[in-house]
Amino acid sequence: MARDIHAPKKTASDTDTTPFESAEEAWFWFIAAQKAREEGARFVAGQGLVARPCEPIDILKAVDRLYRNRRLVMDHLLVLRHYGVRFLPPDPRRMREARAARLWSEAMDRLGDALDAKGILHKRRLGEQHWLFDMTVYENEGAR
Repeated sequence: MARDIHAPKKTASDTDTTPFESAEEAWFWFIAAQKAREEGARFVAGQGLVARPCEPIDILKAVDRLYRNRRLVMDHLLVLRHYGVRFLPPDPRRMREARAARLWSEAMDRLGDALDAKGILHKRRLGEQHWLFDMTVYENEGAR
């Protein structure tokens, strides 16, 4: 019985990865990984608490590619960095953050498309919706 000893073995990290729910989640994960790296952390693929379908550099490469193809401009990158290190997206309701919120939204849409094409984002099944769309808003009719 001959075995191919040169074939790579499948590990748990190859099959049990958890894709990101959104580009925003992927971006914040990338920022956290970069901060940890700056503080001296050593990375080994597949050794995190949650196995992801990519490495942090893959997120950076996607952003770089969007910038080089002029899908993102420097203003997008500045907003991504500024709010990324805060781990909080800009609030469109605040006058001072309205422009940043628009740039953030544009960047997340474009990054989401790029990450989705690479299989890094969770693909929603037809008819599956986000929990936000399932919410019901109740109004106080007695207050009228």
